Amino acid sequence: MASAAEQMAANTSWAALAKAKDLRQRIFFALGLLIVYRIGTYIPVPGIDGGALREFMDEAALGIGGMLNMFTGGAISRMGIFALGIMPYISAAIIVQLVAAMYGPWAQLKKEGELGRRKLNQYTRYGTVLLALMQSYGLALSLEAGDLATDPGWFFRISTIITLVGGTLFLMWLGEQITARGIGNGISLIIFVGIIAEIPAQLAQFLSQGRTGNISPVVVIGILLMMIGLVAFVVFMERALRKVHIQYPRRQVGMKVFDGGSSHLPIKVNPANVIPAIFASSLLLLPTTVATFSGGSTTGFMATLLAYFGPGQPLYLLFFASMIIFFTFFYTLNVSFKVEDVAENLKNQNGFIPGIRPGKRTEDYLYFVVTRIVTVGALYLAGVALMPEILRAQLSIPFYFGGTSVLIVVAVGLDTMSQVQSHLVAHQYEGLLEKSQLRGRKRGPTKKGPSLR
Repeated sequence: MASAAEQMAANTSWAALAKAKDLRQRIFFALGLLIVYRIGTYIPVPGIDGGALREFMDEAALGIGGMLNMFTGGAISRMGIFALGIMPYISAAIIVQLVAAMYGPWAQLKKEGELGRRKLNQYTRYGTVLLALMQSYGLALSLEAGDLATDPGWFFRISTIITLVGGTLFLMWLGEQITARGIGNGISLIIFVGIIAEIPAQLAQFLSQGRTGNISPVVVIGILLMMIGLVAFVVFMERALRKVHIQYPRRQVGMKVFDGGSSHLPIKVNPANVIPAIFASSLLLLPTTVATFSGGSTTGFMATLLAYFGPGQPLYLLFFASMIIFFTFFYTLNVSFKVEDVAENLKNQNGFIPGIRPGKRTEDYLYFVVTRIVTVGALYLAGVALMPEILRAQLSIPFYFGGTSVLIVVAVGLDTMSQVQSHLVAHQYEGLLEKSQLRGRKRGPTKKGPSLR
């Protein structure tokens, strides 16, 4: 049976958005910062040859350059000040979480609550600066090697480093502001908006290829139907969950005995959401960003890396799938659903799973259930991420599109709608409380009889 909160959420009307002033302010604040981000993607880094860059990006659009362009919202194709995007921050977050899972002092910080979380966030920011410095310096050298700089030299390199690192740090700040003062998920929303902004141009290019005969109309219709079916499948899987029955014993308060209640512990098929796909993509982009812009001058190790880890290549697909599966399990068991914490909370609340003893037995049972469910979720994420990649390579589609972008758009869209709905439910609760207080005031104090003085 649905709880009162679930019933209220189901009955929430989006017309109530007009009455929720605080929520409207949050939405407008988030939209304003996202518009600032989009404007920044059109501000170019000084010293770039625009014509040579456009020619190069037209050639690189089929490969890893297309993925770079997708995750940076087109900033990399224009070499805007946000050309590095938010990926250095995501890469730093991956490294910090991996180290915190294996390094004792950092693992202890995770247990210290808000103070420890702030300390780890500080380490993440330091890591972001370091990675952005390395990537921007390598990118500046690669731009010079690819004859994309109008005036090569140390002045160009320093100005490029300052601009790109500053752009990444500004994006990191924007994401934190959207999370704190907007509607949440700031980093994910930045990536989401970047992908959405590039979809119309890519769709128009795809349809124009079908109109000119470069792509068979059957392939065009088949790809469109596949994308619609893929979106529907992602929505279904993101909503799928397993409910574990929780029972609470009878309790006595004074002379009254209250019957024990029951509820359900929801476990999503994909508790990690779209995080594993973003993490895996960021690791693929980290070593190949420099290799992409080196163009024909790339030799040795970087040339081999670019050849074997291009989209559609066997090693690329194998590494991508492996990283998605690894991060799905890692993020679920260490961040989104820590079975030891859930078992401890149930024990503290006197809740138990019927037939399972509280404590260690409950933890083992939850671990068994979660690992089985997450296995399905990890395979689902890997399959959705790889299927468009394989089809694109086999059918020679002349632009980049991937399952990761579909996952991000659908998952972030669903999560954002849930955040807005939760704000609306909270607003309804506040309205009910205010009405009850006003009714109490209208009744006023009870009249007392005449004083016997």
